[in-house]
Amino acid sequence: MGPGEGIQVRGARGKGCRPRGAGAIWPGSKRGLGMATAVLVIDLQQEFIRRTRAGWPRSAPMAEDRVAQVLDWARGAGVPVIHIHHDDPNPASGFRLDGPGGAPMPCAAPRAGETVVVKHQSSAFAGTGLDSLLAEHGIDRLIVMGAAINYCVSSTVRAARDLGVAVLLVEDAVFGFGIPLDTGAEVDADTILRATLATLGAGFARRVRAADLPGLV
Repeated sequence: MGPGEGIQVRGARGKGCRPRGAGAIWPGSKRGLGMATAVLVIDLQQEFIRRTRAGWPRSAPMAEDRVAQVLDWARGAGVPVIHIHHDDPNPASGFRLDGPGGAPMPCAAPRAGETVVVKHQSSAFAGTGLDSLLAEHGIDRLIVMGAAINYCVSSTVRAARDLGVAVLLVEDAVFGFGIPLDTGAEVDADTILRATLATLGAGFARRVRAADLPGLV
């Protein structure tokens, strides 16, 4: 792909990667520790803001600041950025690109030349061609952040591991919400965050913090 060319990847419902602007999406393979790296931002859309403002118990209130920090670093360092946006097949979902909840959160708004991949299932790899996109550009490691940690972030990290793509999971740039149990009790959001990070860190990803990245990539 040459400068100014956009990447087109089609998902299962005819949507996929949308190039933003005329800039080169892949300024070059950013290598650290012998690996070519890109940032993957998962599902940071306005529906999460609505849920937070509505009082849904959630974890990591500073996650949005850390996301912005990572993106500022990546853009300055020439690390490619890929945004994953969810377009739910359920017309009642808040995660619809034809509704207000589908728009990106301000902390993760794509910039000109960055790639947006539209997905319709939990994993960013399911039916989107993301694996082929990474292979085409020699990317073998992803810096992952976004939400929700125990849903689409977890699904994507596990799929990446199965495909042989290494993952740096930015533990202070992810968040999630509490889950009600069938007993009427609830697993609180902080417990879910800690448990999911522990599980993913045990066999699927290397856990890092936003401030660590300049020294790793």
